[in-house]
Amino acid sequence: MTIVGSKRLSQLGSAIFSEVADWKREVMKQGVDVIDLGIGSPDLPPSERIIEAITEAVRNPAHYGYPTSEGSLAFREAVARWYQFRFGVELNPDNEILTLMGSQDGLAHLALSLCDPGDIAIVPDPGYPIYSASLVLAGVEPYLLPLRAANDFLPQLDDIPVDVAAKAKFILLNYPSNPLSAVADRAFFEHLIAYAKKHELLVVHDLAYSEMAFDGFKPISILEVEGAKEVAVEFHSLSKSFNMAGCRIAFLTGNAAAVKALRTLKSNIDYGVFGAIQAAGIAALEEDMEHDHSVAGVYERRRNVFISALADAGWRIPPPKATMFIWAPIPKGWTSRQISREMLFRAGVVVIPGDAFGAEGEGFVRIALVQDEARLLEAARRIGDWLRTVE
Repeated sequence: MTIVGSKRLSQLGSAIFSEVADWKREVMKQGVDVIDLGIGSPDLPPSERIIEAITEAVRNPAHYGYPTSEGSLAFREAVARWYQFRFGVELNPDNEILTLMGSQDGLAHLALSLCDPGDIAIVPDPGYPIYSASLVLAGVEPYLLPLRAANDFLPQLDDIPVDVAAKAKFILLNYPSNPLSAVADRAFFEHLIAYAKKHELLVVHDLAYSEMAFDGFKPISILEVEGAKEVAVEFHSLSKSFNMAGCRIAFLTGNAAAVKALRTLKSNIDYGVFGAIQAAGIAALEEDMEHDHSVAGVYERRRNVFISALADAGWRIPPPKATMFIWAPIPKGWTSRQISREMLFRAGVVVIPGDAFGAEGEGFVRIALVQDEARLLEAARRIGDWLRTVE
């Protein structure tokens, strides 16, 4: 008997990521010192306080039973305090917060909890791959919303066909954005909430990078907008803000009915986040409230060093205002995949082709600032040396 995967597996994810991984293995077999600026995984550890909280919590026998799928009340209360501290937003820990095993956990399952097969959801292009993959799992039809440099990578909501807006169950957006590093201001979010109310549309906002902004810019929560909780939910994660990516802890906040739908689904498929990790999450949020423990300064310095070094090498890239990524327009004459492959094979530097995030990503590469400043300078030097050979 031949076992084959389901048809939906062929629609999941981007083959480009696997292709880049194959390129990297091939280059490394040649003995090349590869500088990986591909995957956005923090290269720094959590703070000592977070590590101590995990260490103490794993010794507590009480954490070794099944955790509740919605997360401990103590963690949800800490999230509520932090949202009030950081955004001035009041949340009810009982019904407006849901603990998640990373925001990807919630993003992967939200459509399953809110939509039926054949429904429509509006997702960005380019966008983080799980946005579209989650719709495949749920049998939901995507409407791809183009995000283009000419519009500062903000969606033109009024260009969405009226019939699509009327039928869609939700619109998903992400500012500060992965992969685009784009940002949005309060006026945009106010327009988005007004649009959602007009079309009776749920807004799903992914705010994983709110604590990684530069040059004095301070991202807001969509829930700061008056009346937003009537039509919006927001994902947040401790992965990037507190260097806890491997811990897998995040949360959903906002509209109680949507939070309940995801909580109901998850209560049937998992038992939630390990209690020791939730204790570490509480420590992270409390430390941030007690004194600024932001990682933004680290990434702002890395951005400045890398952007400047690339400019000296002849590749001028607009500096992003937020995130750990650079969304870099590529020189003319290349496709995203071609230049990414050549950059790896000729310079030993991994970047991700823009079309990995959707058709609108062609013409760009995503570069993750996940190496220290010395390695970033070395990567820029290698890229510059290679670019000079092809000019």
